[in-house]
Amino acid sequence: MEEKKSTKVPDNTVTRDVIKLSEPTGNIYESVVIIAKRANQIAAELKKELSDKLEEFSQSNVADTLEETYENREQIEISRHYEKLPKPTLTAIKEFQDGEIYWRKIES
Repeated sequence: MEEKKSTKVPDNTVTRDVIKLSEPTGNIYESVVIIAKRANQIAAELKKELSDKLEEFSQSNVADTLEETYENREQIEISRHYEKLPKPTLTAIKEFQDGEIYWRKIES
């Protein structure tokens, strides 16, 4: 996986200032929607990467039955790596606060 984040994303819950979160959009609800949509994008990307990596193992073990299935050390290491990554919501909040997210409001 490519590590494109140079800033440290907290790996736990942090109290946020709602006023600061709402400053870029002028509305806290718009900010939350933007963050939620970005978090969904990040989660989908991570899920696709993990599925692609784990698919390699499932193809090689197609002939195995349930009794013959064994734990693959590489597969476990890959899963542990993804478990240690910060949650997509925390990453999206950090990107939003750093101004790394582009959004636009469609006026009707």
